[in-house]
Amino acid sequence: MKKVIAPIRRPRVALLIESSRAYGRATLSGIAKYIRAHTQWSISIQEQSLNDDLPHWFKHWEGDGIITRIETPALAGVLKRLNVPTVFLRNVAPGTKAPSILTDNPAVSRVAFEHLRERGFRHFAFCGFNGADYSDERRDSFIQSVTQLSLHCHVFGAKSPVSELSNTAAYEEVGLEDGERVAEWIKALPKPIGLMACNDMRGQQVLDACRASDVTVPDDVAVVGVDNEEVLCDLSDPSLSSVVPNGERIGYEAAALLEQMMAGKKVQFKPSLIEPFGVVTRRSTEVLAIEDRQIAVAARFIREHACEGVDVGDVLRAASMSRSALDRHFIKTMGRSPKDEILRVRLNRAKQLLAETDFSQALIAEKIGFEHAEYLSRIFKKRIGVTPSEFRSRSRAQDQADALPAKLASLKRSV
Repeated sequence: MKKVIAPIRRPRVALLIESSRAYGRATLSGIAKYIRAHTQWSISIQEQSLNDDLPHWFKHWEGDGIITRIETPALAGVLKRLNVPTVFLRNVAPGTKAPSILTDNPAVSRVAFEHLRERGFRHFAFCGFNGADYSDERRDSFIQSVTQLSLHCHVFGAKSPVSELSNTAAYEEVGLEDGERVAEWIKALPKPIGLMACNDMRGQQVLDACRASDVTVPDDVAVVGVDNEEVLCDLSDPSLSSVVPNGERIGYEAAALLEQMMAGKKVQFKPSLIEPFGVVTRRSTEVLAIEDRQIAVAARFIREHACEGVDVGDVLRAASMSRSALDRHFIKTMGRSPKDEILRVRLNRAKQLLAETDFSQALIAEKIGFEHAEYLSRIFKKRIGVTPSEFRSRSRAQDQADALPAKLASLKRSV
């Protein structure tokens, strides 16, 4: 008589994560990656926007775990009734005992600030949605980065408090209505100036305000957003540079954490913060705002020729300066030495080639002016924190997040 083996019961997991935005799609991709590598879940999911109401099926859903990023007051009541392990990808409400995995907003602001600073700006501004938690965190951290250099950060102020707004979409709607005030604020800013917007939607609104007030982007105002919503960034005029969150890692870590919770393991309820990848540079920040003309010549020469194997001696000849004067003025203006700037430009080009091509490390080393792939690997790990191979893998994973519909098809729906 044949022994009947009972099928293994798969944990039932609800994913309440928007598929309408790049951030949500990336987190879903990370969850899918974890499931393929480590476990089998029965997934309940449907396509939705960030601020949609709870899916009708969820009100009667009974399962084992939840990963959520939605913004709705109704969620708290349902979660209390279900009393199942839950991982939040947004800030949790006060008193809620659940872990969260979030983008490191202070790190996002530091990356945005450095992106603007390395272009030579000495004036900085921030435009966000006052009252939105993520915007306020990014604003405060951006201000901190600016003031640490004894500089002043100009901040767009809300006409009236908007903290009573319930979700991200509501803040963005307010942003669409205050374009005239943003335009007047931009007119009064010192120029040239580097401006961080709290997200890409706000960045697009800032670019519209610049155009309405006849302010040139990026020469007068350079703008960087957050989230790298590629379609929105490319539709902006000019195209919008943007900080790229590591959404896939957030999703992967959230799935791993939920797996532990469903197995009965105790976890810490404090937020876990994930740093962003970096900045995708588009036309809105393609500028050098340097008042010292010789340093501007030196910086531009490095940007255009760093990967051709040039050294500081070549920069000296291009800028017609002595070594001591170049080092002193370059560090004062750019915050780093000419030698470090050459290396920074080379490594940025290496990151681009790793992300966008299948070139070998040896060929990439040659294309950025290094003689040996071993040196590229060593200096890349030291400066970037991961090996070239690890960086390529992470970049490919982020690109695959945009193929979400196909990934969702691989998840078993049980709605």
